[in-house]
Amino acid sequence: MGSKKVQSSVSFSMMLFMVLMINSQVVNGAVSCGDAVSDLVPCGSYLMGSGTNSSPTKECCDGARKLNQFATTTADRQSLCACLKQTGPSFGVQEDKAKQLPVLCKLKLNIPISPNVDCSK
Repeated sequence: MGSKKVQSSVSFSMMLFMVLMINSQVVNGAVSCGDAVSDLVPCGSYLMGSGTNSSPTKECCDGARKLNQFATTTADRQSLCACLKQTGPSFGVQEDKAKQLPVLCKLKLNIPISPNVDCSK
């Protein structure tokens, strides 16, 4: 069981590295897609359902709060939405976990969390 956790962590780290390299462009001057994904690294095991915690860690919620603070304009929120919508599936993020993250971290979001969300609206 420990081997599976290490393997999942290594896979997540490798995917993160690839996303950081590919998506290093700046999102409307606020934050790059790579930085956005990096802020959510502490949420990896929770979002992928590979950890033993049924709730996100303090570090995870801190990263999510940081992202929420960066998304101050409509354009910022649209760009972050598109970034996370594109990268989430490549990390194996579980939709139900992603939907619960704002609730559990006590964040108010103006964008529904769904793979079908239209980030341009």
